[in-house]
Amino acid sequence: MDRLQEPRNDVPSKKKTLYQIRPELREYLLKYDREVKLPVQYSDLLRFNLSTPLRDKEGRDTLWHTVYYDESEMKELFPNLTYIYALMNTDGDTAVMEHLSVARIDYCTFANTRPFRIRIINRLNDNYDHFYIKIADASRVYGLELEHVLSPNRIIYMTDGNTLIEEHIPGLPGDEFIARRLDTLKFNQIRICKEFVKFNERCFVRLLGDMRSYNFVVDITPDIEGNQYRLRAIDFDQQSYEGRLKMYLPHYFKENVNLVQLGMKHMDETTMRQYQEEERTLIANRFRSGYYRLEDLFKIMNIDTLSHPEKIQQLRTELSDHYKNPVFKSCDTMGQLVFECLGQVVGKRGT
Repeated sequence: MDRLQEPRNDVPSKKKTLYQIRPELREYLLKYDREVKLPVQYSDLLRFNLSTPLRDKEGRDTLWHTVYYDESEMKELFPNLTYIYALMNTDGDTAVMEHLSVARIDYCTFANTRPFRIRIINRLNDNYDHFYIKIADASRVYGLELEHVLSPNRIIYMTDGNTLIEEHIPGLPGDEFIARRLDTLKFNQIRICKEFVKFNERCFVRLLGDMRSYNFVVDITPDIEGNQYRLRAIDFDQQSYEGRLKMYLPHYFKENVNLVQLGMKHMDETTMRQYQEEERTLIANRFRSGYYRLEDLFKIMNIDTLSHPEKIQQLRTELSDHYKNPVFKSCDTMGQLVFECLGQVVGKRGT
């Protein structure tokens, strides 16, 4: 097997602790049909015997490796992977599998959950789609659940023991969007600024951290006049893990500075506050509509270990200062801090 290359020096260090899914969370996943018996486990994909660096169309290193398997491994593995794809998209209807096949498997070595990306191709029209197989991490599961319930987006994912399956979230990578798509009509730029403010608010309210430009994508929808934009998180590893409050505010990251500068050009403080309040109202409405599901989730999250004590202590102090509310200082877990942050939004708008 070719030796996998070491991570590049210009890639941010990924040192977050992985946390096991506790039995109570497993019961929650079963209740809401997220825990499913799968024919492939993450460990099965580690049996590749060759790997080659994957480069983009311009020859740049993507930090992914395409991996290859013995013929005997492929005969067993590939049909099971197409079944998982059918399970995600057609509730396991095997009738759609006849014309589907695995086109490629890529492996990422630097991310926390060391994901495999599975490319599924439709042989009838050569159209392809992707999904991911990762190491199951409790932080990421909480992040996916909160995204599913509290954001305008819905997430397809499944777990089985130490294995996590996730759908591919379509969109233009944030760093590419910033580099290539900000030079557009003023009308579009204003809509981009509006969406970045709303995205910033969604991340902060539910304490989703590390939303640098390469950890979110931009979904662009042509509209009657100009385009509509939706920023979508694709990395949920940093769900309520870091101790610094600024880690949960995307506008503080240097990778997003061009979006911040665009906002300063097109928005004043009054407009920004309007968009923040709009998004907080939407979050409060989603909280109320998903109340019983969130109640089940926070019963577990509030007692789960998702970070180190020193990070929890730092964040609760900074949140207490930010909201000028001492309730945060009585929180002992990251789950309790997330719950109290949501309370700041929902409580002001009634229950």
